Amino acid sequence: MYLIGPGQQQRGHVLLIAGDAAVRRGTVQLAPSANLAALAMVPASVLLGSGLPTDTVCLDGARDPNTVLARLRAAAATPGPLLLYLSGRLTADRRGRGLYLALAGTARAAVRYTALPWDWLVGELRGRPAGLTTVLLDLAADKEAWPLLQECGGLPGLPSPEVYGVVCPPGFAAGSGTVSGYTRHWIEQLRRSPSRPADVQLHALAAGAAGLPPGALVLPTARELGMRPGPQQQPLPPQQQPDRQGSWQEAGAPAVPPSDRVPGEGSGGDPRPHIHALATAGRHSEAAALARAWEEHVRHAYGFSSPEAVQWAEIRADLARMAGDFLLATGLWIGACRVRLAGQGAADPEVYAAAAGALYCWSRLRDRASAVESGPELLALLGALPALEPRYLRLVQARLEALRAPDLPRAVPT
Repeated sequence: MYLIGPGQQQRGHVLLIAGDAAVRRGTVQLAPSANLAALAMVPASVLLGSGLPTDTVCLDGARDPNTVLARLRAAAATPGPLLLYLSGRLTADRRGRGLYLALAGTARAAVRYTALPWDWLVGELRGRPAGLTTVLLDLAADKEAWPLLQECGGLPGLPSPEVYGVVCPPGFAAGSGTVSGYTRHWIEQLRRSPSRPADVQLHALAAGAAGLPPGALVLPTARELGMRPGPQQQPLPPQQQPDRQGSWQEAGAPAVPPSDRVPGEGSGGDPRPHIHALATAGRHSEAAALARAWEEHVRHAYGFSSPEAVQWAEIRADLARMAGDFLLATGLWIGACRVRLAGQGAADPEVYAAAAGALYCWSRLRDRASAVESGPELLALLGALPALEPRYLRLVQARLEALRAPDLPRAVPT
């Protein structure tokens, strides 16, 4: 039962658990104890995102799974908000193929008796009230656990709690044995923000800046994140918002394709490098879903016609171009250009940069019906830009007339 009795004060709970370290060739790749020590320095109210009185428990070096279970059970029974942080090595029972969090005393030959079964964690959280639980994970999977994660496409069984985190694959380049990148950037974002960002923002920023090894599992996946409603918590302060200057393209003359370069690549606190890396790796649907999630967030925070929302529409347009979806890219560029035109005027270089993106993507459309459908809107937009070179308008008019001719084949060359 999770009911609060008369006169009982609601409290929050933070439970930080460090499992066994991930070690490769004698070098520590993931140091759960270092992660816990760093998180313990952050005020519990900031970690939890709540002003309620909060109990904090750090469990480091535990060797008995039943000890960890007792702490989990006590945390799950709290009637208020709960943050559960897990860091360490995921392993598996070779015989039963069950997933476990390795503890300090876990022996490979006796995983079932010396590690924490993942099912125990799932079972304790299953009865929690909706909306009161956040699970934060910074894990590394060993060679026994990794195939199980690949089979199920993520961590199995976690119910309603919001789950954020990363799971590194086995054999990644050895780390320094200090605070891992994902946890470090999560903490840095909390410390530098005058108002606490939403967990989804913290996750996207931390995952994008953490320098994760290839193949790392990011939770939630971009697909799952794209299906979530936009977060309603405090937005990032202006200094942490993505740079408005042209999103991913340089302002330039029309008919020049936008650049694939991401401004600020490699800098902390910017989700675009992670999204761009997904796209360049061919994971276009994941990149698009993550960009949609960010666009949805800034629309809620700043408005549908805000500069921040327009920039993310432009990023989505360029992602569609990279994926070869030129019809979607054309529509997104046209929409972004119209908003910029209304808000910034016909003399702004960003307006012409958006028009350039729309014109380039429309010119790449090979399907006759699609080009005919979107051509008039593009033509009307270009006609509203007085400084545009007239030859671009003439080119669109000529191609539209050719496309409308009844004797042309459906596949039309550019």
